[in-house]
Amino acid sequence: MSTLPPDGSGPAGSPFVRACRRLPVPHTPVWFMRQAGRSLPEYRALRGDGSILAAIADPALAAEATLQPVRRYGVDAAILFSDIVVPVEAVGFGVDVVPGRGPVVERPFRSADDLARLRPLEPEVDAPYVAEAVRLAVAELAPSGVPLIGFAGAPFTVASYLVEGGPSRTFTRVKSLMHAEPDLWRALLDRLAAMAVAFLSAQVAAGAAAVQLFDSWAGWLAPYEYEQWVLPATRQVLAAAAALGVPTILFGVGTGELLGLMGTSGADVVGVDWRVPLDRARARVGVGRAVQGNLDPSLCLGPWPVTAAAARRVLDEAGTEPGHVFNLGHGVLPETDPGILAELVSLVHAEGRAGVTGADRAPVAG
Repeated sequence: MSTLPPDGSGPAGSPFVRACRRLPVPHTPVWFMRQAGRSLPEYRALRGDGSILAAIADPALAAEATLQPVRRYGVDAAILFSDIVVPVEAVGFGVDVVPGRGPVVERPFRSADDLARLRPLEPEVDAPYVAEAVRLAVAELAPSGVPLIGFAGAPFTVASYLVEGGPSRTFTRVKSLMHAEPDLWRALLDRLAAMAVAFLSAQVAAGAAAVQLFDSWAGWLAPYEYEQWVLPATRQVLAAAAALGVPTILFGVGTGELLGLMGTSGADVVGVDWRVPLDRARARVGVGRAVQGNLDPSLCLGPWPVTAAAARRVLDEAGTEPGHVFNLGHGVLPETDPGILAELVSLVHAEGRAGVTGADRAPVAG
């Protein structure tokens, strides 16, 4: 039996999905990127010391990790416990996730010959455990009406790992390939876009009620680079996802100068990191798009009054126009106190209501 609070409306009518569609909601919905993770003691007990890719390949474990933060925090959405490199790992490209470092590629992408290593993803054959984890989590979530978010890595961000061979601070190999061999670059992104579409489609078919495309490293690009060499593949993925009938979210870090372009991507919701106030972000993204964000994750590490004041500032900057999903500006930091996040959810639910003005909320400190 589910221990999650009943919602009664079902995923399609949930506050989260309604906010993504820019419809009125009873309260501002909230969830956290990386809400399933090392900040939760129950997650650490569940995972142990094993490989994260091995954990993802265990549907029961992945489903339980997906559900843990919903039970603890009462957030308005779950997000699948998985990783953006699962598709390329599943087709045998040679990717591992190294603790403390991130995705590492045994033989990085270097030439057109490497395109053959990126065969089409067949989710039911290559990674059947993903859809099974979705089904298990959705079945548990069903009595509460809490929706499940599926996700994939955007073509650019996945390509950055394949080309650089791991995390990078300069992206020199990526930019060299992009500028010097644009045809090969586009071919690479086309392959990765097709894999992302297959990955998202399998999650939606299994019950995901929304999808998020993580373009974590897009902020390293100049606007003209993003528009010319990245945005077309992103649009391709988001158009295919939208055709599945679920809301789509596009998120990147350091993308303040790209928000206008991201608003043309076709995403229903544009995620915003903590560097751009949400009122400015709304103006940049443009009409017809919801926004998601954008509390600085580091402000969840201090005393509660600091977190509360910062959260209220985010709510004020978001305004009362429909179409705001409260989130952090990036993922939950491992050292975050779960109690702070639980209080944060309560604050957002109590004070982030459509039609409530800033004057009706408690004053913002600082």
